[in-house]
Amino acid sequence: MSTTPVLHAPTLGHPTASYDQSMSTHDSKPTSTSHRVGSTTVTLTGADGAPLANAAVTIEQVRHEFGFGNIGFDFVALANNETGGGDNVFGGASAESAQSLADLWFGVYNHATLPFYWRGFEGTRDRPDTARILATARWFVERDATVKGHPLLWHTLAPQWLMPLDDAEVEATIRARITREVTDFAGVIDLWDAINEAVILPVFTAEENAVTRLAQTKGRVEMVRMAFETARAANPAARLVLNDFDLSEDYEHLIEECLAAGIQIDAIGVQTHMHQGFRGEDAIWDILERFGRFELPVQMTETTLLSGDLMPPEIVDLNDYQIPSWPTTPEGEERQADEILRHYRTVVAHPAVESLTYWGLTDEGSWLGAPSGVVRLDGTPKPAYDALRELIRGEWWLAPTGMVTDADARVTVEGFGGEYRVTAPDGANATVTVRAGTTGTAEVTLATPG
Repeated sequence: MSTTPVLHAPTLGHPTASYDQSMSTHDSKPTSTSHRVGSTTVTLTGADGAPLANAAVTIEQVRHEFGFGNIGFDFVALANNETGGGDNVFGGASAESAQSLADLWFGVYNHATLPFYWRGFEGTRDRPDTARILATARWFVERDATVKGHPLLWHTLAPQWLMPLDDAEVEATIRARITREVTDFAGVIDLWDAINEAVILPVFTAEENAVTRLAQTKGRVEMVRMAFETARAANPAARLVLNDFDLSEDYEHLIEECLAAGIQIDAIGVQTHMHQGFRGEDAIWDILERFGRFELPVQMTETTLLSGDLMPPEIVDLNDYQIPSWPTTPEGEERQADEILRHYRTVVAHPAVESLTYWGLTDEGSWLGAPSGVVRLDGTPKPAYDALRELIRGEWWLAPTGMVTDADARVTVEGFGGEYRVTAPDGANATVTVRAGTTGTAEVTLATPG
């Protein structure tokens, strides 16, 4: 029996050369990503049905299994062919900027979060923005990105037209809204933040709203139950996330109470807006350990790191700090690049995490006007973007590589979990799946394009 050629994974768990020195002076939490690697031994057959023994093929990675995400707010106008003045109610870049940003987005990311903030999505009752957001979701799916809806229920940005309704009417309207969105988007969006920031929900005082009023009667757990069970009834195939910025024991207790109450949570969402500075590897690892103990997948849902002046440490509610101008700076950009690599290495090294979503591609239209994007206002990439691309699509990625199958028409593909394309010299190809942490086999027939 011949020895099967093995296409090995890229070097794992080491910082990129340009950041070697800075990495050595920081916290030393694990950075090994070996658990993200798997292998599949593939037996190849040509389009004519003959085994491809001793044949030259090219193997390349085409998609990560891990969710490297960013928001997709910038592309609503582009996906709907709107020009100059398309509705930008959800924030993000202008329609004019979106075309040039698209290549940058897909150059790194594979998970898009789209906006379902109720006040923007249905500012006028019974006139939801379904068509535009559905077109945007399909635009991402056509480009092989997974799409997440954010959020189905949140007290902030609840529509004002809910206020005159009594609690029973508010609950019925919430249930109808969740059912409508999850049903209308099924098969395009099957991943949702079912409820956002439930820890603060009953005691939220920044703005009077009908959702908080209802929560004061029902309580946190029953609000979570309402969101999850209504969404699951509308689409049993959906994966539903509990998401929060409150990373205190209060969030852990809420998760415990929800699980004890029999609520099926598919993943735990953890926000890390770091406008006041990078928390550091130790703090990030501790967060992941605390929320990973529930043995549910963890999604790092909202990450930001600044490339300009940091927000003062005494600010408690980040929304309270809004200034006329908040520019990116050369020094801040170098700091952001260093910190973003440290953050991603720490998060991807933790086995509980299934995705990491950065909250904003560009500084244009960024949350709070902060220099939190990885692309400048003028559309040029910051060092953080280049560092991320080098990491995700370089160090953690398999570029096109030539191989020769063995006498039994086999070749072993080893690399980060994801999708790999096998191509013969005549262009015939097929896709092979490699699952992280597993060793598998597959029989594949190459097909001629077209």
